[in-house]
Amino acid sequence: MRRTDCTAMAIFTAAASGLRMRRLACSERDDWRSTADQTGFDFHTIDSERYWDERACYAFTLEEIELGIEAPTAEIDAMCLELVGCAVDDEDMLRRLKLPEAFWPLISESWHRDEASLYGRLDLSFDGRGPAKLLEYNADTPTSIFEAAVFQWTWLEQAAERHIIPGNADQFNSIHEHLIEAWKKLGKQRPLHLAGATEDIEDAGTLAYLEDTARQAGLSTTLIDIEDIGWRDDGSFVDLDDRAIELAFKLYPWEWMFQDAFGVRLAKAPTRWIEPPWKAILSNKGMLPLLWEMFPDHPNLLPAFFEDDPNSARLGASFVRKPLYSREGANVALISQGIQVVERDGPYGAEGFIRQALAPLPNFANQYPVLGSWLVDHTPCGLSIREDENPITGNTSRFLPHAIL
Repeated sequence: MRRTDCTAMAIFTAAASGLRMRRLACSERDDWRSTADQTGFDFHTIDSERYWDERACYAFTLEEIELGIEAPTAEIDAMCLELVGCAVDDEDMLRRLKLPEAFWPLISESWHRDEASLYGRLDLSFDGRGPAKLLEYNADTPTSIFEAAVFQWTWLEQAAERHIIPGNADQFNSIHEHLIEAWKKLGKQRPLHLAGATEDIEDAGTLAYLEDTARQAGLSTTLIDIEDIGWRDDGSFVDLDDRAIELAFKLYPWEWMFQDAFGVRLAKAPTRWIEPPWKAILSNKGMLPLLWEMFPDHPNLLPAFFEDDPNSARLGASFVRKPLYSREGANVALISQGIQVVERDGPYGAEGFIRQALAPLPNFANQYPVLGSWLVDHTPCGLSIREDENPITGNTSRFLPHAIL
């Protein structure tokens, strides 16, 4: 056994002592970069800075995973679906979400047709001591799924083989298997197009991975840049070979789709989109105050209000200010006792803001982790962790693996 910073004996001792969620320093695999390159994980380093970081891992007990993360994830998802069922035909809710009125019928019809969802990721604050709190729902275009489903599982297997972690360590991670099964249900023998900004290395990696899982499910697939989608006079969307796009996965937000040139054609086109249009309700930060209205004082929710709601004053001088539309923490500000502690720059905010109760992330070795709890076909099936020295998680926040001990 080679010397490590995080020996199997040390982990066993910590687990036996009754400690809960914890951050453990670990030795890196000497060949992790070449392993990443071989598996197609091309964005493990961003702007010369680590994105994948295995110099530490987060350890959980099985009880924490099952009761603290998995069960609340299922309950939050059920509440979200109840919210959508109310919102799709409620003009007041749709206006508060600032969803374009021209697309209300598209959103409603997709819900009433029971158009299926592939996946989503709940971002949670959790420290192993109190209940997990929902920070937001990445319901439309969540990334980091390849590193969650594949590369951290590879880390688990190799770290156990190399005695970096105990040989019987496990991981909350059946994302890959659930994706394949979900594609079988969604595909129904139809060809699948996967569209996104293919010049973006992270988006391209995500699309390539999802394409691979779809192929393993038996679907024929075509990868296309979102800007290369065209249309016929009959309203059908087509690819570069003029083939009709029947089923399309899009790694491209609905709020952008609504604004693009082909947005006006969405309602008449026969294309079935993944994620479906009703997910535009859940990918909007306005869903957080709507959830709080429907389920006040739920232990897994934080008080939240639209900023123009007089009730937002109930939060006092400490809260998190979030735009209705935002990605990777852009334009999110943390306010404490009336003072702006930190804010991430970005282009969002024109549609308005919400205020959410301040729930400081746990601090482990001066790092602030956010837990990403994955759902595939509405089934909780995996965990990813992003951490940062900044209490607002952003695009460059590092991805750390986890283990169940």
